[in-house]
Amino acid sequence: MALSAKEEKVLKSIVVASENDPNNPEFPPENPKFPATPTYKIDVPGFSNVWLKDESVNLTGTHKDRMAWEMVVTYRNFLLSKKSGQIKGGLPRMSIISFGSTAIAIQTQFNKYNLPPLKVLTDSDFIGKENLNAIKQLGCETYETDLSKKPLSWREILILTHNQDGIDITSSEALDPTTRFYDWLSYEIINNSPDYCFIPFGTGNLFENVLNINKKEVSTKTRDPRFKGKANILRKCNFLGATSSNPRTKALKLYSPHLPFVHYDEQWIRLYRYAGFCGPESNVHLIRENYLDKAIDLAEKQNINCEPSGIGGLALMLQVKDKLPKNKKMLIVNTGKTKIPDN
Repeated sequence: MALSAKEEKVLKSIVVASENDPNNPEFPPENPKFPATPTYKIDVPGFSNVWLKDESVNLTGTHKDRMAWEMVVTYRNFLLSKKSGQIKGGLPRMSIISFGSTAIAIQTQFNKYNLPPLKVLTDSDFIGKENLNAIKQLGCETYETDLSKKPLSWREILILTHNQDGIDITSSEALDPTTRFYDWLSYEIINNSPDYCFIPFGTGNLFENVLNINKKEVSTKTRDPRFKGKANILRKCNFLGATSSNPRTKALKLYSPHLPFVHYDEQWIRLYRYAGFCGPESNVHLIRENYLDKAIDLAEKQNINCEPSGIGGLALMLQVKDKLPKNKKMLIVNTGKTKIPDN
């Protein structure tokens, strides 16, 4: 089936430079480079070798811009399928549960490529007026419900967003969220070869992506061309996820009454530890609010651009600092701070 002139123009505008060539990267789409974001040394009292991976320089201020680009690439696949006659009619719409940053990142990219508006299911008790207004102004179609009642299935999400023939990207395993959303970022992280790596854990997709890429590179002799790390160090690297069970936490994006689509569980991480895919202390931990406050204060003093959820890894490091070797290499992943682009 032939594409319309508009669809053909959209298809040609979505350029995927390569899947894994570090000399021909695909992100950020407006100015591809690898690594796409900086890593630099920061001061943490009592430690001599602490580094920050800073995702705040992305277009909408967070690592979610990387997921947003993958959603654009997914639409490219839809268009190619339509062009070959495999699908008929209009392009499917996407639905998602979001409290701000993900919807802002995706809709910003959808606007750039003239793709169908995102359908966003949210909860006014969590998202806040500013974020709700922002996603509406960007062009998202918004729907509200009480997300604290129970986990929602993908079918329920599609019904609540009036999108029963569409795709729920909150939960779809077909999108490979734990291997594809953040694969380039995962290589940027592990290429630093840290002894300890602290990562905010909201949906868990980033944490799982990093662990899955690490597993791949320490357990095979066939290296991805993006890999520049030291496998002998990464086998022993302790990956620590920072999350919260406090409904009143400042790190709202690390808390959810239900995280129904997180694949992480204790058995999964235990297997990775036993198999030598990561260090023996790798795990997900609940952060306490007083350490989050300390992390926010430390970040402000060093002009680190972050929101409380984005700097959760530093909070966890401060929380467990007495158990950490002071001279080992520590890497904090700052997932950033949401912003609305000027254009």
